[in-house]
Amino acid sequence: MQQLDATDLRILTALSLRPKASAVALATELGLSRNTVQARLVRLETSGALLPFEQRVNPAALGFGLVSFVHIHVRQRLLGSIVERLRAIPEIIEAHGVTGSADILARVVAGSAEELFRVNGQILAIEGVERADTSLSMAELIPHRTTALMEMRLGSLPGAAAPTREPGSPAAG
Repeated sequence: MQQLDATDLRILTALSLRPKASAVALATELGLSRNTVQARLVRLETSGALLPFEQRVNPAALGFGLVSFVHIHVRQRLLGSIVERLRAIPEIIEAHGVTGSADILARVVAGSAEELFRVNGQILAIEGVERADTSLSMAELIPHRTTALMEMRLGSLPGAAAPTREPGSPAAG
């Protein structure tokens, strides 16, 4: 992924502080042209720096309030087919290949313990899955955040000032 420059970081930080701001509003706030902001936003989206809108939807609002993390142990030679089968399970909203004793760490959502039990059964039924260890999330202590990282990176760039917060706006996330 392409490294972000100070202008990209300023735009993203301003957008994270005011997600509904238009390109014109961002341009005005940052002292940039509307065309510059619009072109940068398009590039950031196509490069993968801006994640899909889908990732902003809270699964709990869809009735999937139970969150768990499943450590999946697999036969490595079957990893590709296992991942394809996992992808077919809608309750698996994220999965990562990891180091350590497990091979895959999956974030799984469910509406109830019974639903989670069913999903665990689906995971274990996949050829090549040897074991799945499930941990329930009791509470989200630190929600997903990147604003503080952008502000930190901006602070390390010479002459780059971060957008300012409006009075009463929430702290960096």
